Amino acid sequence: MKNEMLIDQNIFDSRIKTDDVSGKERWLGYLFGPTGALLLNAVLGLYLNVYYTDVLKLTHVWGGAFLIVFPIVSKIIDAITNLVMGQIIERTRSRQGKARPWLLLSAPLMTVTGILLFVIPNASEGLQIVWVMLSYNLFYSFAFTIYNMSHTLMVPLSVRNTSQRGVLAVFSNAAGIMVSGIIVALIFPMVVLPALGVNKSAWITVMSVIAILALPLTLVEYYFTRERVTEEAARSAAANIPMRKQIKAVITDRYWVIIILYALVYTLGSNMKNVSLVYYCNYVLGSYNDGITQTMVSAIGGIPMGIGIFLVWPLAKKFGKRNVTLAGFVLYAIGGGICLINPRSMVVVLIGQFIKNLGGLPCAYIFSALFADVLDHVEWRNNFRCDGLSASVNSVLLTISIGVSNGLFNLFLSSSGYIAPQYVAQTGETIAAVQGTAAQNAITFSFLGIEVITAILLIILLMFLNVEKNITVEQAEIKARLG
Repeated sequence: MKNEMLIDQNIFDSRIKTDDVSGKERWLGYLFGPTGALLLNAVLGLYLNVYYTDVLKLTHVWGGAFLIVFPIVSKIIDAITNLVMGQIIERTRSRQGKARPWLLLSAPLMTVTGILLFVIPNASEGLQIVWVMLSYNLFYSFAFTIYNMSHTLMVPLSVRNTSQRGVLAVFSNAAGIMVSGIIVALIFPMVVLPALGVNKSAWITVMSVIAILALPLTLVEYYFTRERVTEEAARSAAANIPMRKQIKAVITDRYWVIIILYALVYTLGSNMKNVSLVYYCNYVLGSYNDGITQTMVSAIGGIPMGIGIFLVWPLAKKFGKRNVTLAGFVLYAIGGGICLINPRSMVVVLIGQFIKNLGGLPCAYIFSALFADVLDHVEWRNNFRCDGLSASVNSVLLTISIGVSNGLFNLFLSSSGYIAPQYVAQTGETIAAVQGTAAQNAITFSFLGIEVITAILLIILLMFLNVEKNITVEQAEIKARLG
């Protein structure tokens, strides 16, 4: 009986026991494990709106208002749940940490709700709308919120050492880039989308498989991560800090305000690009689901992202994370400008996308490390950590920006006269419409124009984010306080 109790007590323990970051922690906990949830989220980010507009044909429901208002309202709900989840994490006390237990819970929830997003019944328009709203919010406002809030905190809570933490940030971000850059951006448009067309049953099958994959992979992330920073705080027996005191601590810290604005602006621009990518390749640069245009844009433009894992951290260590990221956004703006010279020319767009993604490397790989530095700085100034609150605010603003960008893009589509393709059941063919000039221009601005604007704003913000200047000294003082 005693041995059985011991097994029960240890079944949920982390498999990481070392004080320093280990190889299996990097490869399994931060690279391989997160790919399941990140793959599901990346696929949904690019193709869920396509499912709504082209398969379910919801573009003109309520005179076009549904797909404009629905994402915004849903993301406001999501934002509220993010705030609640952040405080739940902040108050969680367990031998597994404060964020990791929620990774475990999120695994089955993401799978079930991910499937519900697509198994929408062939019923009346009203019932379909209700199903869409419920399934969307069950996934994003509940299941993925639990995962994303926990996952976001894993790098900041993993270890205090900035070098080891920086490596984990690279691996963690590489997981997202790997699934979005290889599977979602290359394999999906070349192989999967042409086979799916607007066949609803085929969409349900493929998306259900992806949702199921998230379950075991998220468990790998759970078992091969460890919250060393949380363990330090537990040993210091720190009391719960009132919300009002936490809010005052973060909003009076200039670095915290800058990093939050930085994340907000970047997400707004990148999500507009992501949600419009398929439409841009189908109707402006190429033809509908031709299997090559989106693959070319993603492959040529994304080559730098693949080699970035070997280059970014050495450059960041030498020149500083902020400086390398700032220089990257200069290239980002230049690349976007080149694309806009002739957005219907494959050669011009591929050159511009290559330069643009080269500039986006630092942001893609080391944001988590910069965010962790800011959280340590807040702790140094105030003698307590604000991880849950910071993750909540960051996630709330990013969530709202996603809703705004999705709603704005759907507004562009409906107001410019977008025409959804038709599925011919007798032959199994998908017949795409030719979009007018107004629709093509709206799609082009969403894919290329907005990110040029956001890149300039990000350069300005980064000029003031010099948190690295004293971070080593500040961390040493924190350790001395904790004993």
